[in-house]
Amino acid sequence: KSKKGSTKATRSGLDKVVTRECTIKLTGRLHRVTRLKRAPRAIKEVRKFAQKHMRTEDVRIDVRLNKFLWHRGVRSAPKRVRVRLSRRRNKDEDSIHQYYTLVTYVPVPTFK
Repeated sequence: KSKKGSTKATRSGLDKVVTRECTIKLTGRLHRVTRLKRAPRAIKEVRKFAQKHMRTEDVRIDVRLNKFLWHRGVRSAPKRVRVRLSRRRNKDEDSIHQYYTLVTYVPVPTFK
C-alpha cells in the first residue's frame, strides 16, 4: 500500500546477496535441438535460467557444472541438473554490472 509520492525503493530484494538451490529440468528445454548442439544449448539454458531467477545480466558458470553438462558428450546432455545460484557483489570496478551470479553444480544421488 504505497502512496504515489512515496520514495520507497521498489524491488529491494534485488540489492541483496542471495544463494538458492534449484533443479533445472533440461529435457523440455533441449527438445527438438539438433544433436550436435545439445550440450552447448544446455549451457545457454542454464545461463538463461540464472538470469531470470537472480535478475543479473552477468552469469558465471563453474567449471564442475560445465564438466557435468558435457560428461556424456555433445549429444546426450543430462535430463536434470541441481545447481546453486549465488548472487554476489562485483569486485571489478570497471564492470557496468553491480552484481553477478555464480552457478555451481550440486551433486545429488537421485532426483526422485
